[in-house]
Amino acid sequence: MSNKLEKLLWNVRYITLLAVVLSIISAFALLLLGSWNIVEAIIFYNPLFDDAISNNNDLLFKIISAIDLFLIGIVLLIFGFGIYELFVSEIDFANAKFTESTLKIRDLDQLKNKIIKVIIIVLIVKFFEKVLKFSENFTTPSDILYFGLAILSICLGYYLINRK
Repeated sequence: MSNKLEKLLWNVRYITLLAVVLSIISAFALLLLGSWNIVEAIIFYNPLFDDAISNNNDLLFKIISAIDLFLIGIVLLIFGFGIYELFVSEIDFANAKFTESTLKIRDLDQLKNKIIKVIIIVLIVKFFEKVLKFSENFTTPSDILYFGLAILSICLGYYLINRK
């Protein structure tokens, strides 16, 4: 009886396949959407194609927004592959082809650390996106100083997270 219960409990881990499949589908959707945003930005927000556009800020804003979608898609890929390797099975093809890969996960802490690092990069890109959107409002030297201090604090935080 306990042997059957343990087998049942062990097989319940396959429910994580739902998270794996949906994460990979979501990642695919975000990567496609980010790609479409870049194509759209090049066609509709490019001063080379439209004389009414006087600067590159809109083009840059759209491309940075697309990079944000790419990064979130990457987080979902890392999550999906990590959950699969942790709960279902190691991916033999990856082990045969790559000695070390971002998608190879050995434990939950490693998965968490990889996801946290990519999320921090997403937040940095999001910050840059917001600054770009409001950069026309920088009128005083103190605005530029605060902007510089914000970038310095982000760099310092990123350094502290990545140091060994």
